[in-house]
Amino acid sequence: MAIPTPRCVLVRHGETEWSLDGRHTGRTDMPLLPEGEIQARALRPILSGFTFATVLCSPLIRARETAVQAGLGQAVIEPDLAEWDYGAYEGLTTSKIRQERPEWDLFTDGVPGGESAADVARRVDRVIARVRMVPGDVACVAHSHVLRVLAARWIGLDPSVGRGLVLDPATYSELGWDRGCPVVRIWNRR
Repeated sequence: MAIPTPRCVLVRHGETEWSLDGRHTGRTDMPLLPEGEIQARALRPILSGFTFATVLCSPLIRARETAVQAGLGQAVIEPDLAEWDYGAYEGLTTSKIRQERPEWDLFTDGVPGGESAADVARRVDRVIARVRMVPGDVACVAHSHVLRVLAARWIGLDPSVGRGLVLDPATYSELGWDRGCPVVRIWNRR
């Protein structure tokens, strides 16, 4: 059996009004700010060094705009790359949520009316299976929390490990292989 070698490059979307404010932005379809467009274009030189067999993209506009601005060409919309469904906490900051639930943690508690970490893990596991079937490198353009869970699941860990993998806007990360084992090669770079 051949050792898998394709890379999976994760690209977080550029800055939006709500990401700038630290608000949980799940399914609200926020466009990039002008600064977010500039950030996404700044990824072009880095991403041009890859030859992607496929570019998968969240259906949300901030991810689609990032893919275009970053020069990733024709992206395939992948609904499983949509951001975590924050349910009742959509648009709120963590500090606002913790005024009512002081010990709240997204990765262990999930959200009322939204998704749990296990729900998000099921979605990203499908993405990972798809990526690993592609004969070549794949880019996934999406959002902070869903990509953090994807990275944890790529290396076979519990989705809650994503809590410790911060992703800034308009950054890229590289998942790959070392001696046949899935690894995180690069994380949160500009």
